[in-house]
Amino acid sequence: MESVRKFAEGGGLVLGICNGFQILCESGLLPGALLRNASLKYICKQVGIRVESADTPFTNSCRAGEVLTIPIGHMEGNYFCDNSTLQELQRDHRIVFRYASSQGEITAGANPNGSLDNIAGICSPGRNVLGMMPHPERASEPELGGEDGLKIFASLVGAMASR
Repeated sequence: MESVRKFAEGGGLVLGICNGFQILCESGLLPGALLRNASLKYICKQVGIRVESADTPFTNSCRAGEVLTIPIGHMEGNYFCDNSTLQELQRDHRIVFRYASSQGEITAGANPNGSLDNIAGICSPGRNVLGMMPHPERASEPELGGEDGLKIFASLVGAMASR
């Protein structure tokens, strides 16, 4: 993790998906923790995530408010942080994705795991480290059931190409 930390501190782009998000939190690269799902059950299904911030290297091919359909598959995807951290994430627009209905509504019913404030993904203060629970790699071509995840990878490739 020391190499990953140095890479991120130098501005390198780091994407942690599912367990990768957990590792980024556990290592201190992102705040908070991933707890057991509120249902205490493994969840594997398609979910809607609303893009809250389109000004990251991971979301620049998206529109703020756009809803992507991306699968989840986890037992410990319930994002939690203390109130001051949540306020900081909100203030600095570091909540990148929230679980939402297909119409973009942030509701308890759209939250599959009990995540605080429906959080599905957050970024670092420098916006170069992203942790997210949904799996965009499982929604990146039609044969996998959807292409919404491709927008995240297209954003990332575009950001790297412009460096």
